[in-house]
Amino acid sequence: MASGETGTESYRVLARKYRPETFADLIGQEAMVRTLRNAFESDRIAHAFVLTGVRGVGKTTTARIVAKGLNCIGPDGTGGPTIEPCGVCEACAAISEGRHVDVLEMDAASRTGVGDIREIIDSVAYRAASARYKVYIIDEVHMLSTSAFNALLKTLEEPPEHVKFIFATTEIRKVPVTVLSRCQRFDLRRIEPEQMTDLLRRIAAAEGAQVSDGAMGLIVRAAEGSARDATSLLDQAIAHGAGETTAEQVRAMLGLADRGRVLDLFGMIMAGQVKEALDELSAQYASGADPLAVMRDLAEITHWISMVRISTEAAEDPTIGPDEKARGLGFARDLSMSVLTRMWQMLLKVLDEVATAPNAMMAAEMAVIRLTHVSEMPSPEDLIRRITEGKPVRSGGAPQGDGGSGGGNAPVARLVSRGQTDAAAAVSAPVAVARPAPSIDTQTLARYAEFEDVVALVRARRDMKLLYDIETGVRLVSYSPGRIEFEPSEVATPDLASRIGQKLQLWTGVRWAVSVVGSGGGVTIAEERRTFQNALEEKARAHPLVQAALAAFPGAEIKDVRPFGSDDPADGSGGLAAVDDEDDDDWDPFSEDD
Repeated sequence: MASGETGTESYRVLARKYRPETFADLIGQEAMVRTLRNAFESDRIAHAFVLTGVRGVGKTTTARIVAKGLNCIGPDGTGGPTIEPCGVCEACAAISEGRHVDVLEMDAASRTGVGDIREIIDSVAYRAASARYKVYIIDEVHMLSTSAFNALLKTLEEPPEHVKFIFATTEIRKVPVTVLSRCQRFDLRRIEPEQMTDLLRRIAAAEGAQVSDGAMGLIVRAAEGSARDATSLLDQAIAHGAGETTAEQVRAMLGLADRGRVLDLFGMIMAGQVKEALDELSAQYASGADPLAVMRDLAEITHWISMVRISTEAAEDPTIGPDEKARGLGFARDLSMSVLTRMWQMLLKVLDEVATAPNAMMAAEMAVIRLTHVSEMPSPEDLIRRITEGKPVRSGGAPQGDGGSGGGNAPVARLVSRGQTDAAAAVSAPVAVARPAPSIDTQTLARYAEFEDVVALVRARRDMKLLYDIETGVRLVSYSPGRIEFEPSEVATPDLASRIGQKLQLWTGVRWAVSVVGSGGGVTIAEERRTFQNALEEKARAHPLVQAALAAFPGAEIKDVRPFGSDDPADGSGGLAAVDDEDDDDWDPFSEDD
């Protein structure tokens, strides 16, 4: 860490004061340090490096440490390139202070053009003035223009021996592959919570500050693996606390809700206690919690409990207290994965609604009402069991087993499982199966004995426009192989007959006579399909299970009906479908009957 400062010097924020000066100070990047150590020891130092990672993990800091290691001459002035720069020689001191003439840093966010790169290209031919290597550090390199990248390629591929390039970026995918292929790449990882906590404790001790464990956990969680964010938040928390910094003070500083109270709210929602949940949300709002932050915390808790349900090792998080851990394990034991995934789907929509609503608190309250309402809905298999046993279909307590249902716009239940052949038989009906289109190698009119064979040919040729026009515009009067006579419907296009004849001649090699008459036509294929679908829906609506489900969920409606065993929604057939409140956008990946 950086040494202490005298009282006459101006204050430096902790993120700069405790910036790593050597690789030993750089935490969480052991793989990169090991690779660089071996490269320096074996004298296999690449001419260009690219460092990538999220904000605040040490990209620019690492670039400066590498520059110091390349140019360090040791305290006695006789040293060579090293992974452990001394920090006291003239080269190390000048690089640390940002004044070394041979280590040039460029911000690509503000210098993006070819002219800026041309300055580098023109200067690489000259040897370093006082250092061993001339080092170019380009930060946010992905911001360079395409022309600037192209101008740099030749120099980057074959630079002079005394030149090294070090690039840093948070958007590695925006860097052209032609540049990446000329560099040695290092991906800097997010810093683990344990390592981050140790770092903050060392800094707090060095500053003589007292920070509680709960406050430290909140800071680490908010930093999301960024050392710079963590030290900046710690700096702010120390100033905010003016003494011992507590979790309550940090929570107020960050605008967060009490995690324990968010767990209380989560439990109330899962238990379907809408009044208690709304009262708790109002109390947290009155305490200064942001409604959007509360919803975000609910989503975070839902994700965490889902991970704990899969593996209890997820509960071993140093930023989570023992009481929260015990409650999380309890929720993971009592709630099914189906309930948790549906809760997650709803909360994703809720976050967008609360963020864009004119009044965030009103949107959050409506979201809590929907979430508690959904928690009382049974699972599909439980719904079938309750209906068949004559029991109430709604439960008032916390969901058990596979209890719960999807979001406000999610399908409520698929009423019949594929094993229930008796229910499927109630809505089964003969379905016409189109014969596949024949091969066109030896087409003869005998292959098209029925008009359905012509329709199958159009479908096989994937002419969707013509297929749609035939299904909606042709009222067939008579048909024989090679001759079609039809009455056009109200939506038929004027050129439909000529288009049908041209396409059939092209596909079959035989001239077809397609004529239009004014009357005598039957129903169109689309009308026939619609009639069949309506009849199928009426049969489904008359089924006892469907009637019970519609009665149990007022306002629900049948969106689709398919015969048992049919997976094609466009074949004109249907079967017992999901009863849906609004739409079919959401689905349950853990439903056993899908």
